[in-house]
Amino acid sequence: MSNPLPLTDVTSPACEVTPLIREPLTASAATEAAAMFKALADPVRLRLLSLVASHAGGEACVCDSSAGFDVSQPTISHHLEVLRESGLLSSERRGSWVYYRIEPATLGRPSRLLDGANPAGVSR
Repeated sequence: MSNPLPLTDVTSPACEVTPLIREPLTASAATEAAAMFKALADPVRLRLLSLVASHAGGEACVCDSSAGFDVSQPTISHHLEVLRESGLLSSERRGSWVYYRIEPATLGRPSRLLDGANPAGVSR
């Protein structure tokens, strides 16, 4: 039986990202945001993130993650590691398998960063 996952308070000030229209990003904030957007920019990683997020219990075993992908298991593991390193996923080893789960506070950062970036709703 697994332990329940701790909840992250996504309303805490530590989770805030200043939207682009309020003030310029610092160099470190831009580097962090770019790494996250780069992790999200790959179709396989987006699908894996969706797979983990939609999996029962909010976590998925790496052993369940390769079905439906036209890439090898080592490539799947690489993509999951990129998502973990960007902070979008966390992982836990249980025996010989690794289980991944979404990090809600981190997942909300890209949308908070871009919130209000197009205040007039103007399409370009």
